[in-house]
Amino acid sequence: MTSHGPRRPNLRYEARLWRQGCVHVAGLDEVGRGAWAGPLVAAAVVLPAGRANLARMLRGVRDSKVMTAAGRDCWADAILGVAQAWAVGSAAPGEVDDFGPLGATRLAMQRALDALAVRPDHLLIDYLRLPDCPLPQTAMPRGDARMLSVAAASVVAKVWRDRVMMMHDENFPEFGLARNKGYGTPEHRRALERLGPTPLHRLSYYPVAQARARFAPSGRDEMVKPVR
Repeated sequence: MTSHGPRRPNLRYEARLWRQGCVHVAGLDEVGRGAWAGPLVAAAVVLPAGRANLARMLRGVRDSKVMTAAGRDCWADAILGVAQAWAVGSAAPGEVDDFGPLGATRLAMQRALDALAVRPDHLLIDYLRLPDCPLPQTAMPRGDARMLSVAAASVVAKVWRDRVMMMHDENFPEFGLARNKGYGTPEHRRALERLGPTPLHRLSYYPVAQARARFAPSGRDEMVKPVR
């Protein structure tokens, strides 16, 4: 990798916590916050403390946004094969509407933590904290580019969500969900304008609310807000 390529996450933060006696360090990240349709998904990944050659075994893992689909699929298998524990949690489109993207992110992360087979000693999270979670935690900007367990969580969450959206594509083929994964592409916008929202859509997101208003003017107009 050259100096101009994407940053390679490492185990520096995890190793520091392992030395302090935190055996189960969970990395958390979410995907799908900006999508117009589908769930918001979070993953929690606990890598084995002090395992020899762990960084080498996961040398291709990066922030999922800079990886190809094929690369994510390949390295997700490697992550699940080496992880001490992992779990996925999600927030449904209606929950994103009710709690907002930030609240839904925290909800999905807590569900992922609740599903873990081990209780973490410390959490490493991309950007945000979980104020209602009593576990020690570190929030790190660009955590998915800096901490290997967080990058691993981003890959697991992305692969899981992409597969969910590809399955939904069979029910709503006009929206191109297998290609856009629920994000706001021109193809997706044209389908919204022509057909209106599906049960997968987030009605509080402005482009979806605009399309819905044309089909049901008495809808939840008070919920309309721009995507950030």
